[in-house]
Amino acid sequence: MTDPRSGEPEDPAAAVVCLDVGSCWTKAVLVQPDGTPAGFAEHPTTPDLLAGVDAAVAAVAASVGRPTGGPAPDVLACSSAGGPLRLAVVGAERLTATEAAYRVCRSAGARVVGVHAGPLTDDGLRDLAGQRPGVVLLLGGSDGDDPAVLLHNARRLARSGGDRPVLLAVDDDARDAALGLLRAGGRTVTACPNVTPRAGEIVPGPVRSAVAELYARQALGAHPDAGRFGELARTRTPVAVAAGAAALARLTGSGVLVVDVGSATTDVHSASPARAGGPAVVTVEGDLGVRDAAGGVLIEAQTEGIVDPVEADLLGPAVAALQASGPTVPVDRGAAAEDRRLAAVAAVVALRRHLRHTGRLDGSGCDGEIGLVILTGGVFRQRDPAGLAAVAGTVRRDPVLMSALAQVGVRVDSESVLAPAGLLAAHGRDEAARALLAERLPG
Repeated sequence: MTDPRSGEPEDPAAAVVCLDVGSCWTKAVLVQPDGTPAGFAEHPTTPDLLAGVDAAVAAVAASVGRPTGGPAPDVLACSSAGGPLRLAVVGAERLTATEAAYRVCRSAGARVVGVHAGPLTDDGLRDLAGQRPGVVLLLGGSDGDDPAVLLHNARRLARSGGDRPVLLAVDDDARDAALGLLRAGGRTVTACPNVTPRAGEIVPGPVRSAVAELYARQALGAHPDAGRFGELARTRTPVAVAAGAAALARLTGSGVLVVDVGSATTDVHSASPARAGGPAVVTVEGDLGVRDAAGGVLIEAQTEGIVDPVEADLLGPAVAALQASGPTVPVDRGAAAEDRRLAAVAAVVALRRHLRHTGRLDGSGCDGEIGLVILTGGVFRQRDPAGLAAVAGTVRRDPVLMSALAQVGVRVDSESVLAPAGLLAAHGRDEAARALLAERLPG
């Protein structure tokens, strides 16, 4: 392995800074060669990414007394700075298009930012551009429906310019004509089976897989070949956390579920000691987070019956403020408690979705029993043991999750070591990764 900052081979006997570049915060943990975390620092993620990275590395080095201007520590980095994939849907009928879009985005790292029904107009195209989608999902209708609206919309999208890729999920009989129109306009198109083959039926699976692949490409926040940041951060944060979950499963000898609550997304990882290659399933919820996705948490909490109308009214102003705040830290104990409550609810919703997605609301992990649940993410870096214990209790006592988690330990990764452990393991520092997990997250 080579250190991308210096171009020199990595020294496994040297301390290393493990970086997690998120959409709001860049977190840095300095880990000693024996796996001991020696320092932590964070910095708001900056538009050019590197400024925040350099500031976080300098701050964590200073926190342990490394001299300014001295040799730069080795750096291992992962990133989810790109945030969720923004998806807009264009369809023939609003209710069907809306339901299809949300089901396609579910657990695939995407967030619905707009729904357009019927023939696209000039105003509709302006609205679509203003929503800044990363991808447009183009629907027609049920198999055999008149393709006139679909072909009109394909023609308008083709002529509108822009480089947003299009996912075309329509009737086989209309697909070639729509493909021809879109590609003639220079659009990048991925063709998928029809999401709505029959009235009242939605089949999201194939399109969801295509959405997940697009999310994986843009999650880093910069192209892998984009200068120094591209060299530094070639690993997506979900991949690093997945590697940490796999290492923890091997260490504990039992199935592990890891929930990573971020500002813009919440990820769930299933890992088993029997699967040496890593977690069997990773789901990424692009509508759940504790800053710009806080509104999604509140909506889903009410839909799932986790939050009653009274609590929803009480949390509403805080959620609105958090969505607009960008990278912020709680200013008092009340704000910290609101953060924890939103994070706990996001974890419950994400776990319910994950276990439904895998068909495992029966107490089984991917390849065996669930033995441990870990809650991780910057929101949990609070020095409030009672408050964090209440978060764990919210997950453990959830009536829907209880059948799967009744006898399972729930731990909070309050020192943010899961992603660093995954980065260490992925770079051949297995002993340091095991030592870090054994000391800070014992099963």
